[in-house]
Amino acid sequence: MTVFRPCIDLHEGQVKQIVGGSLRDDGSPPQTNFVSERGAGFFAQRYRDDGLAGGHVIRLGPGNDDAAREALATWPGGLQLGGGIQPDNAEEWLAAGASKLIVTSWLFDAGRLSLERAEALAGRVGPERLVVDLSCRRRAGAWWVATDRWQTWTETPVDGETLALLAEHCSEFLVHAADVEGRQAGIDAELVQRLGEISPHPCTYAGGARALEDLERVEALSGGRVDLTFGSALDLFGGTGVRYDDCVAWNRRAGG
Repeated sequence: MTVFRPCIDLHEGQVKQIVGGSLRDDGSPPQTNFVSERGAGFFAQRYRDDGLAGGHVIRLGPGNDDAAREALATWPGGLQLGGGIQPDNAEEWLAAGASKLIVTSWLFDAGRLSLERAEALAGRVGPERLVVDLSCRRRAGAWWVATDRWQTWTETPVDGETLALLAEHCSEFLVHAADVEGRQAGIDAELVQRLGEISPHPCTYAGGARALEDLERVEALSGGRVDLTFGSALDLFGGTGVRYDDCVAWNRRAGG
């Protein structure tokens, strides 16, 4: 059954909700929907109190290490960590309390997926501790992985062949639909349905969710094989479309 997966997105050391694709390396500020006055530990404690294991902490660029460590220390073994993960720092972040590591950009070399890199990282920490992030953008009727905080298009499609190739090197997949991320304009239903058909591992989808009914919709579209993250629509992040307490209640009914 589909469950709600919580998130903590970190940018410049703060918990934020940012419109996908608006992050740039040229110094221009991203389009931001929410900036929290509370630290990452507050959200980690809330998720811990409510038993919402398997959420993800994402470091969006530099300056987020302290905030990430605060979240992981608040709930050791309860949260996954992504953003800048590579072999040189993987074991350090597991030791800091991450349950699993989420890897994206490091797996790509000049826009091409490197299975050698995936194998090397899995060999270092174990595939059971890895989540592969295949966050993507849509072009010409297909979805293509976008790296470097969704700025760089790759030549890797999000399809059954790609997921099958990576499956032996990880235990989960995370997919942000970058074109709708942060816009509260509705999920990418076609992508959710496709992920339900092709994913050989548990998969979490993020992007565009705006109402509690989206949990029901994702469950129906994916056959209960894809979980859902709410961001900007969640009242915990200043939104008005979804009550956090309703998400917690959904998970308890689902046994998640």
